[in-house]
Amino acid sequence: MQALPKVELHRHLEGSIRLSTLVEVAQEYGIEMPEYDIELLRPFVQMMPTEAHNSQHFLAKFMTIRQFFLSEAVIRRMTHEVVEDAALDNVKYFELRFTPRALSNILNCSFEDVLEWVCSEAAATGAQYQIQVRLIVSVNRHESFEIAERTLDAVLAYQSPYIVAFDLAGNEKDYAAEPFRPLFERAKNAGLGVTIHAGEWGSADNIRSAVSALMADRIGHGVRAIEDLHLCDWLMERGTVLEVCPTSNVHSGAVEHWSQHPLGQLYRYGINTTINTDDPLVSDITLTDELVHAIEFMSFSTDDIKRLMVNAAQAAFLAPIERNNLVSQFSSALGVIFPS
Repeated sequence: MQALPKVELHRHLEGSIRLSTLVEVAQEYGIEMPEYDIELLRPFVQMMPTEAHNSQHFLAKFMTIRQFFLSEAVIRRMTHEVVEDAALDNVKYFELRFTPRALSNILNCSFEDVLEWVCSEAAATGAQYQIQVRLIVSVNRHESFEIAERTLDAVLAYQSPYIVAFDLAGNEKDYAAEPFRPLFERAKNAGLGVTIHAGEWGSADNIRSAVSALMADRIGHGVRAIEDLHLCDWLMERGTVLEVCPTSNVHSGAVEHWSQHPLGQLYRYGINTTINTDDPLVSDITLTDELVHAIEFMSFSTDDIKRLMVNAAQAAFLAPIERNNLVSQFSSALGVIFPS
């Protein structure tokens, strides 16, 4: 699995930082810790085997992580290392998402500054390691409409060719997606792809509204779709893609165990599924680990894994010619013929 060339479509920058880097940043900037030790920090930023797997514990890790975005140099370093880590795992095409609000909160810098730092560093690192990187800008539904609007304004003003999509994440159980519809209409009209976190902790209906109201091309997670086969048929007809993150779903309590994860059912039903890491720091995984879990716990074959990689290439937020080239590249490398 490690040797396979890979595509990843759903990984958050903020949840992918090296644990060792957090310790070094804490030392450099004087973040108070009992000891500057990886193992002491680990339980605050990573899901532990002994703690309850639920959304509260999972999301709490990000409250700690947000304290480390302390300078332009730190954000650039973290971006470089996240792209480098993907390349070392043999990811060849990588869509990395990030939340300008989270990265700028302590610094009190502009969203435009954050876009420049992340975009320029991701582009340079991608060229260095020969990994094709594109970026997705994310906003949270549990934060205000005004923050989301400022974020989209910054994206549209900055006009980076590396930013290919706009994402809505956050607490879907308590906050609806529909109030953000005008922003996603603007994003879509500006040529950005749309991906919406839905059907993870919330119901299958959240998936339907993300596609119908917010015009989602892809759904982040979407595992609740299996609870509504009419919805599954509708998603198949529309060609909507699910960005599934199995270990994250287990750690966040969306699914009880890998062996009960619906990815296999969704894939075999015919829904266009992909497999992703979500937050490698929080879940202590690589994309290779996710693929191995799919084989061990969900009865996927190596051929199935190859198909998932080509599915992901077909779902990339790229211009048609670039996407077709990517699909051809992966089809050839993996020996998979993707239907036209």
